[in-house]
Amino acid sequence: MFRAIAGLLIAITLTGGSAHAAWPERTVTIVTPFAAGGIADVVARLTAERLQSSLKQNFVVENVVGAGGSAGPERVAKASPDGYTLMSTPIFQLTTAKFAQNVSFDENTFKPISAVASAPFAITVNESFPGKTLADFVAYVKANQGKLSFGSAGAGSTTHVAAVMVLKAAGLDMIHVPYRGVAPAFTDLLAGHIVMVAGSPVELKPFLESGKLRALALLDTKPSAFLPGVPLVTETLKDCPPAVTYNGLLGPGKIPQEVVDILSRELVAAGKSQEFKQRFINVGLQPLLTTSDEFSKIFVQDAAVWNGIMPTLGLKK
Repeated sequence: MFRAIAGLLIAITLTGGSAHAAWPERTVTIVTPFAAGGIADVVARLTAERLQSSLKQNFVVENVVGAGGSAGPERVAKASPDGYTLMSTPIFQLTTAKFAQNVSFDENTFKPISAVASAPFAITVNESFPGKTLADFVAYVKANQGKLSFGSAGAGSTTHVAAVMVLKAAGLDMIHVPYRGVAPAFTDLLAGHIVMVAGSPVELKPFLESGKLRALALLDTKPSAFLPGVPLVTETLKDCPPAVTYNGLLGPGKIPQEVVDILSRELVAAGKSQEFKQRFINVGLQPLLTTSDEFSKIFVQDAAVWNGIMPTLGLKK
């Protein structure tokens, strides 16, 4: 009897507790804070599909939308840190939300697991917009200050902040219309109800290919092969900083390290598959698939950038 009990205690010690000995033992939920069709949703679904295949367990994506992209992080911040509730999101959002909303989380609330993919933003207008360049856009809005609207995935969201950065650099005043995700914002842009949306190549691809929307400028430090011919915003607005979004997998702050290690290992391994990486490239994303430590460094650097920029944009809660 003594030897049996001792063996059990050793097994529990080695596994960090029986609750995590065979993780994942049941379905894992990956929360994403934006609607279907946007960059966050695409990254979440590719991530879930890969982990489900490699770990032989169900990984389901749940779109928890609302509050400008903050409803999802609020849900995950309060979830049990047992490894069965994760989050796939643009990390930019976790730093910027506190400047535009009353939230209970910030960039230090969550545990980085893997930076999965990145993408820049582009300033986008309807094909019927009376202008072909960013300079034309600036001139048109200046002639209609305070009368025109732009859309975003919600107050304080990445799409909101990227647009405001351009408007501030150009000295423009537009009315902000927040949506429950960037996909419905593009629907209204197509319908002519709003004038501009800042979106990533993921959201833009079908509309650009059909000629229904036009990308005026890219908020990046280098041209995009996915958006050939689209100039950098700094060619017109030299003081406008770039806006690149890093999308990654995270967990509650106290998620067990062994779970982090398993997930990170699987996603790093996925990064060795050219076929899997090509699926990101095909929709306009740059695959990253980093370790947890590498993601933590990216997160710290990204947060420092946005903590410096956000107070200058004049966003109000």
